[in-house]
Amino acid sequence: MIGEYTVKIGDELFEYTNANDIPKKFDHLIKFVQTEPPEPHTQEDHDYINTFSEKFKEVFAREQR
Repeated sequence: MIGEYTVKIGDELFEYTNANDIPKKFDHLIKFVQTEPPEPHTQEDHDYINTFSEKFKEVFAREQR
């Protein structure tokens, strides 16, 4: 899932452009912004966009602190 993602591990911030690259464990989720497909959206695009909240919950659950 392409977007802008930042996590904090210890005192360092790590930035990612693919949500699948975010580590399984980290201290804090700082930024989680998914990139929507360009408009006009097809039904397939809407189905993809509808997965954003589940991916957020999945990644947020990895936060350790």
